[in-house]
Amino acid sequence: MTIAIVDYGMGNLHSVSKAIERLGYEAQVTGKREEIMEASGVVLPGVGAFGDAMQHLRETELDKVMREVQEKEVPLLGICLGMQLLFSSSEEHGRHEGLNIIPGRVVRFEDRSSYKVPHMGWNELQFIQQDNPLFQDLTEGHVYFVHSYHVEPEDNADLLAVTDYGFPVTAIAGRGSVYGMQFHPEKSGELGMQLLKNFLKLAESSN
Repeated sequence: MTIAIVDYGMGNLHSVSKAIERLGYEAQVTGKREEIMEASGVVLPGVGAFGDAMQHLRETELDKVMREVQEKEVPLLGICLGMQLLFSSSEEHGRHEGLNIIPGRVVRFEDRSSYKVPHMGWNELQFIQQDNPLFQDLTEGHVYFVHSYHVEPEDNADLLAVTDYGFPVTAIAGRGSVYGMQFHPEKSGELGMQLLKNFLKLAESSN
């Protein structure tokens, strides 16, 4: 079984691929449609600005491939910026259209004295949908966040886990076979790796 890590020029590909390999699965970093569509699961990483990332995806036509992955119900995991790209739009440096796989928008944290922006550090997850297979056999715990923008899903049914940062912040979202994690699971200790492992198990069982 192979997990495709989408290479569109923006993302921490090495750390994700190494984490997947540590969990006993084969990772393939690729920007080729054929290889992505042949994979049992797909990871969309991302570091940087939303608008730049969407431009790269459109130029390489990987935006269409991501929608095709969703339509064929191949398990798809967006990480950090990769999660935000799954949504309809972002207000980061102007308004930008996203992949619109999960309805909702990406907004900046409001400037408040009660918290710092960017949101950076270890925060506890609260599982909203305990029965989701992503959380099988897991206990709520802390994961590591670094972000200045957060996601507001249009439908509460797509909200799987939150973290408290003065208000509930979307930490994990999901719709059907598509998941998004605002944090980097591979850099979030034991719980992060367990969440990644459960996603890989989902990909394996859907194969």
